[in-house]
Amino acid sequence: MNFHTLVLAGVMSLVIGVAGAKAESPAELNDLQIAHVAYTADNIDIRYAHLALAISSNPNIHAFAKTMIRDHNAVNTQALALLKKLGVQPQDNFLSKKLTVGAEALVNEMSQLRGTAFDKRYAENELAYHKAVNGLVETAFIPNIENAEVKSLFEAGLKIFKVHEHHAEMMVKQLN
Repeated sequence: MNFHTLVLAGVMSLVIGVAGAKAESPAELNDLQIAHVAYTADNIDIRYAHLALAISSNPNIHAFAKTMIRDHNAVNTQALALLKKLGVQPQDNFLSKKLTVGAEALVNEMSQLRGTAFDKRYAENELAYHKAVNGLVETAFIPNIENAEVKSLFEAGLKIFKVHEHHAEMMVKQLN
């Protein structure tokens, strides 16, 4: 199993893994819980991007990181506006909590890397993270979202984040 496959497997288990004996599933989350997971995932990727800007000197990594910050902030802004319009608040849940814990460990790990080692780890993580989250959004979230406006926002976001996934894949190939 290569490093990329290990990273993807780790992210998938983090994103889709069950929370102990409660056997909670992403497909069982309500719209407000799904919204919180998406908001959390966006903020995590923004955090990874800020880390990349602080550590990397690679112009391609910087360009990608700036795109992540811009696009994820834009989607979060739209999501928060929609929640305000609907008069609801996102709901924290097992999955958003699990994502946050996993991100802390990864930020700590990546903070110790420099140069090409950091760039490769960041790019590989971005590819694995986008594959995992895009898969989750496409297969578990969008089919189960009840509110049409929320579903539409997720569908639009997925198109953007699939472009990110492709861009991350190109970065990984360039760095290897």
